[in-house]
Amino acid sequence: MLVVTIAINHNLHKPMYMLLINLPVCDMMGATAFFPQMISSMLYDPRVILYWACVTQAFFAHMYGGGSLLILTAMALDRYVAICQPLSYNTIMTNNNLIKMISAVWLTGFILLSISFLLLLRLKNCSSEINDMFCTYPSLMKLACGDTNVNNFYGLFTITFFQGVSLSAILFTYLQILITCVFKKQSEARSKAIQTCGAHLIVFLFLEFNAFIALLSHRIASVPTFVRRVLGVSVMIFPPLLNPLIYGFNTKDIRRNILAFSKKKTSPF
Repeated sequence: MLVVTIAINHNLHKPMYMLLINLPVCDMMGATAFFPQMISSMLYDPRVILYWACVTQAFFAHMYGGGSLLILTAMALDRYVAICQPLSYNTIMTNNNLIKMISAVWLTGFILLSISFLLLLRLKNCSSEINDMFCTYPSLMKLACGDTNVNNFYGLFTITFFQGVSLSAILFTYLQILITCVFKKQSEARSKAIQTCGAHLIVFLFLEFNAFIALLSHRIASVPTFVRRVLGVSVMIFPPLLNPLIYGFNTKDIRRNILAFSKKKTSPF
């Protein structure tokens, strides 16, 4: 509904919403990677998956996680320019720059994760049992034998990059937005800024906390398998379900257009 609402309403064809539309697309990628295999595992026994299918599932699951963080980072930068440098917004957030930003988000995630999985595929497997509910890079690494130092170092670099870039950008932009809002004399502008950024911050913090704890659990051997499974599944299920609700209800323009679209659908005339 969120994608359709933004796509069919020309008044929502603004940089903020063009960036936002990438988030449900990313969520759909994660859902497509996760749900079919989960349903298959529930219906059929034994619970098996081909190795290449497992690698593909893991790749798209991580593209969903890393892509979501980078998209939310790009959205934070957009809000920073809109609120802190409003006179320069139309000059900075041109269609050209918007396309470059969106392309950079997807290409960065794709390249970094492609290298990770290429490093993984060079290793031989000494096991065939995965303890997680779905395939991930850490679970595939546990099947491998031989020297995995390069993979471990690059994996840490990738996690640090995704988490570090997103956290640094969010902290910087929201600190600047907070300062700007405090010193703005117009209460209406302040409340609009807080409302606009509130939904974004909720989504980011929820995803960041969930993803970080889930990844950290794989690095700590003493964490029970059940806890790792719950954390992993929560990352794949809750953000795609909650994101449309949070943005749909908390963003005034989207909420108004969704209601108008619903009335058109239900009206007999």
